[in-house]
Order: sequence, then structure tokens, then C-alpha cells
Amino acid sequence: GDTTLFEQTLTRLNRKPTTLVRSTDRPVPLDYRYSEDPLHEAVAKLLREGRAPIYLVSFTQRECAEQSQNFMSIVLCTKEEKAAIAEELVGTRFSSPYGKEIQKILRHGMGIHHAGLLPKYRVLVERLAQKGLLKIIFGTDTLGVGVNVPIRTVLLTKLCKFDGEKTTLLSIRDFHQICGRAGRKGFDTQGTVVCQAPEHVIENIRNEQKAAGDAKKIKKLVKRKPPEKGYIPWNEDTFRKHIAGRPEGLVSRFRITHSMLLNVLSRPEEAGCDALRALIRNCHEPERSKKRLRKNAFELFRSLVERTIIEFRPFRVNADLQEDFSLNHALSLYAIDTIRTLDPQSPSYALDVLTLVESILENPEAVLRKQVDRLKTEKMREMKAEGVEFDERIARLEEIEHPKPNREFIYDTFNAFSAAHPWVGTENIRPKSIAREMVEYGHSFSEYVREYDLHRSEGVLLRYLSDVYKALVQNVPSDAQNDELYEIGVTLGSMLKQVDSTLIDEWERLRNPSGTQGQAGAAPAETSFAKVDANDVTSNPRAFEIMIRNEAFNLVRALARGEQEPPAPLDFDVVQKALKERAEAGYSAILATPEARRKEYTKVTRGPTHWAVEQILLDPEGHNDWSLRLEVDLGLSRQEARPVFTFVGIGPLS
Repeated sequence: GDTTLFEQTLTRLNRKPTTLVRSTDRPVPLDYRYSEDPLHEAVAKLLREGRAPIYLVSFTQRECAEQSQNFMSIVLCTKEEKAAIAEELVGTRFSSPYGKEIQKILRHGMGIHHAGLLPKYRVLVERLAQKGLLKIIFGTDTLGVGVNVPIRTVLLTKLCKFDGEKTTLLSIRDFHQICGRAGRKGFDTQGTVVCQAPEHVIENIRNEQKAAGDAKKIKKLVKRKPPEKGYIPWNEDTFRKHIAGRPEGLVSRFRITHSMLLNVLSRPEEAGCDALRALIRNCHEPERSKKRLRKNAFELFRSLVERTIIEFRPFRVNADLQEDFSLNHALSLYAIDTIRTLDPQSPSYALDVLTLVESILENPEAVLRKQVDRLKTEKMREMKAEGVEFDERIARLEEIEHPKPNREFIYDTFNAFSAAHPWVGTENIRPKSIAREMVEYGHSFSEYVREYDLHRSEGVLLRYLSDVYKALVQNVPSDAQNDELYEIGVTLGSMLKQVDSTLIDEWERLRNPSGTQGQAGAAPAETSFAKVDANDVTSNPRAFEIMIRNEAFNLVRALARGEQEPPAPLDFDVVQKALKERAEAGYSAILATPEARRKEYTKVTRGPTHWAVEQILLDPEGHNDWSLRLEVDLGLSRQEARPVFTFVGIGPLS
């Protein structure tokens, strides 16, 4: 786009003339095609011409998944190529609910890449693509914007996309960015960009071709209409205009946040204040916006001073706050203020803090939609049983929202907070219950994915839980944390590391670039669930014991469900024999309720190399005199970054 602003800014900063060097030449030139063939035929033609790997661009995660299934019937790879892929996959754990599907797609010589996947799967697809092992990669436009994957051909299934509010044509900037992925420098002499005509247009053309020369068929021909929703028409002219179009200009989106203030004002002495003034003065916003930014910055600054997060004499960030305290979310101060109003002695205190933390985070829409779908299904079944009329059933269903614990309290306190703080502006609170629901019901990550059919959105859930965990670490003051909140933090942290540690590991490297744990040889403090050595899960004994209790309860839950093959390390024959004896003794079931999760039912005896674990098995009769006995190998646990059990036995308490 227009670079005048940047030319002028460079000259002003350097006091030297700026020369613009512009070129539209590419190291690998592009060949543009507009296809009116069905998608399968268009792809088959490209494969015959040797134009793989193909980046097949869809604009929703659902379309990516569906397209990958549609191409499973096509033979893409030779036996040798499949063997090479299999060799690359050795050692990769596809342990999540969607993992088996990903593995099947990869072994077929295809990849899938979008934000709904776990990061480890996206990285795997990128690695296989860089080795030239994948023929087709089904991805959303995010692959075209930010990931370096070698591609020869880009195939656009559409020229329109839903931007979160409405369906629009692709911007010129996005179009060129996505198409620019075509052509591998050093490998290809030419890259290819293909744009598919709209599906209904392709179908109508095919039907007309079939009816050609037959007047009766032509007369009876009923043309397929374009979609009524989620569609903006495009044709070959639209495609050609995008090819020739200039990208839209860049527009400044500068904002002042609490996090920015803390970071800038943390500079030595008064340098932070000067730096903040210079930041606003030199930003690319128009003058009228700079005036508003100065006012907003002062309001945010005053709110930090009122809460003693920033102190005077000396001017500094409050030294009593935890070392990594931060305010990364627009409503972090609301959460801090409201946490102070909760009763620490309340049995629900930790869960209520968790709810407040969830309320200041962005909504993971894919997860919330599934929660609403579940509630609607249950409500519909209930209303049918009650004989409610159809129209009334539909009206009631429209009123259903996702779960919002403490909604009245949250809305009331937020309204009072926003009335007292003009800087809140259009920011709004978003009460929800995802992490809280998982904690309350003891769901593992995989169980929650299966519970709500989130297979295609595992990455969305993982990112959200990562945000919850980071907010618990950085936004909740240390003096507001108690044992139960500590346990929630450890549970979330260990869950994230076991599912896919990519996001947490990256965040921890940013927090602690040196990789040290404070003083040389010092063990991490047992009072912070965040201060756990990523290379040694046993380094924080308190946190490790919580991980043990969680894993032991997962085994209890497997026994309670009566799974035919108890998970490792339980011995199937021994367990079956013991449970039969237990039933003959009059015990009706094993309980896996929230009550059964209480820490007093898990006895851990620490030793130098092994820890003994006795997990009490609760029963409806209230006897509670049977237990599951395990042993934890500390050495193996360090290697696998999780508690590694050995089965000792199951039977009556001694």
C-alpha cells in the first residue's frame, strides 16, 4: 500500500532523505488460473502436472476437516513415500482425541493446518512439508499469513470469507499474502495460483454441458442457486482485479494498556514516564487520537496508583507483588478489585476466583457453542417429555446461554467498576465456565474434548486453558491465593504440559530466558505453582504431590466406569479378581465424585527415590475401607515429565 507515512517518519527520525525501492518481481513467478472444474478434478489435474505440494485454502476449520476426508479415497503416495512418512512419525504421540485422525491423514500423504489443532500437530505438518513428504495441505488462511511452509501451488476454494462479523471478499493484502506462498525458491521455476469458481456455478456449468444438444433436457434444467448465507459473489473478473490490485494501506491501531504501563514505567527512576510520553507523541495516530491516548494513559496510571500497584518515593512497581505479576488483560484490575471482595473462608472461594479470571478472558467461541448445543439438546428432551408445544420449545431454546457462574455478582460488580473508571470504555466482562467446569467435575483434557465433541477445536481449548493458567499466575496477587487455588493452578499446568507443552514452554522461556531457577542449586519454592522446573516435575514436591493425586484419581475414575481394560499400570487380571471379591463382599460401586477427589483420600509417603501412594476407594455404603496402592518412580517421572506409577495392589485397608 501507500508508504508515504513511513517515508516521512524515517526522514524525521534519521534527518536523512528516504528513498523508496519498489518491485513487484518475484524470484519465482506465478501462473494464475481460474478453474471451473469440480475441486477433485482440479486437484487431480494439478497432481498429474507435477504441481504438488498443493496448499488447498479453506476459510473454516470445518471445511478443512471435511476436505481432507473427501480426498482420502485418492491415492497420492507410492509405497516408498508412505514408508518415509511412517519413519518420520516414529516417536510422535497422537494421544489427543483428534490425534488418530491426524495420523491417518498424514500417513495418506496429506496435512491439515489450522488454529483448531494442537500446536504439536501443526509443527509436525510443517516439518513433514519442509521435507517434501506431503502432497496436499488443507489449511485456513492463517497458514498463508504466518508460517513458512514450502508450497508449489495455492488453490483457493473461495474468494470470500467470514471475518467474525460479516462475510466479505478477501482483501487485496490477504489475497497477495496467501498467493505469495506459491513457488519454492530454489526448487520451482514457476508457482501456480488457482481460484475455484463458486460451487453452484461449477455445478450449473456441468449440468449445461451434460444437457448440450438436447433441447428437452435444457428446458427442464433447474439451475442451482447461490448460498443465501455466508457468501459474496465472485467470478473471474474479481480474481483478475485481485491479482492486479494494490494492497490496502496500513492503519495505526495503537492502544495504551495496563500491561504496557507496567512495562514502560518499570524502567529506572523517571525514565519510564519520559518514555511513555515519547511513545504517545511519536506514534502514528492522528493528533486528535493522541490527545485521547494521553487522557486514557493518565486514567490507567491513576487506577494503578490507587491500588498501590505503582508506588511513589521511590517511584516503582510495588515490590510486594509476585516477581512475574502482570496485567495483560484489559480488565485485569477489575479481577483484582473483585477478588478482594470475596470471602477467603468460603468453600467456593478458589472456584469463584477462577470464574473471575475466566470472565476477563476472550471467549473461545467454538467451545461455548458446544456448551450451548449440549444445553439445548437436554432442554429439548426435557420439554418434549413435558409435552411443551413446538413453537414454545423453540422460543425457550433461543434464551439458552452458556453457563455463567455467579453471573449477577459479576455483572453488578463490573457495572459499578466501569462506572467508576471511564477508561473501561467499550470493554465488557465475559462470564463463562470452562476451566471451572473441568476442575469441578475432574475432567481431563481428552475427556472434555470428547464430552463436547471438540475434536476439531482441540487447539482452541488448549490456548484458552493456557490463558487461564497464565492469568492465574500473573494476575492473581500472591496474597489472594490459597491451597485450593494453588492446587487448581498445578492441575491446569500439569494438564497443559502433558497434552502439548508447546505454549507453556514458550511462555516460560519468555518469563525466564536464562532457564535458571533462581540461585544455583536452589529448589523452586513450594508456594508458587508456576515455579516448577520444566525439566524436573519432581523439583517442587508440593506441586508434584498434587499431580500424583490427579493421576491416581484418573485411575479411580477408570475403575468406577468399569472399563474392560484398566489403563496402565493397572494389572487387568489382578484388578478384575479383586473387584469381584469386593462385589461379593457387598460393595456396590466405586465412587468417582468430587468428594472422592479430596486430598485426604490420597495418602502419599515420600521417599528418596520412590514415593508410596495409597488411594482410598469410596463406596455408596460409606465403608471406604478399600484402597488402590501404587508406587511412583521419581527417576522415570523426571524423564517423562509426569508421575510414573507402578501397580502394587488393590484390596482392603490393612
